[in-house]
Amino acid sequence: MSSASAIVRSKGEGPRRWFYGGGTHTWKVTAEESGGGFFVYEDEMTQGKATPLHAHPEVEETIFVLEGDILLNIDGTEHAVGSGGLSFVPRGVPHAFTVLSESARLLTMQSPGVAQPFYWNASEPAMSEEAGPTDFDRVRQAAQETGATRILGPPPFNTQ
Repeated sequence: MSSASAIVRSKGEGPRRWFYGGGTHTWKVTAEESGGGFFVYEDEMTQGKATPLHAHPEVEETIFVLEGDILLNIDGTEHAVGSGGLSFVPRGVPHAFTVLSESARLLTMQSPGVAQPFYWNASEPAMSEEAGPTDFDRVRQAAQETGATRILGPPPFNTQ
């Protein structure tokens, strides 16, 4: 029998955290709530937000683009993904994305939920609608502390 409980969250509901890599996360299902099976969060970002090239050694990541457009780099190949598009990145595969549109909203599911401590350490509670500053040093530190994410290099995009 699973230790997970049923969860229903409406739009905007769930713990909100400023992610130091840019953007505001709304945690829709935590690893604890899913019995460790997965972690789901909504990510609201503005144009130009980019992740460093990174990999999740023990996590598969599925990203569904709810609104906006992103450019996704998966293992050196770029893919434009717009509203309604989806990507799946197997564990250990290098990837990164940048926001191309004025804003974007993504729904990300990571399975299993073992990378959640990285996101906790690389964020703080969102006290208003305004996102906090980008702090890649804090993101790198969280990656080193948890081992759940490996930072492989800077964002691999040339969008100028």
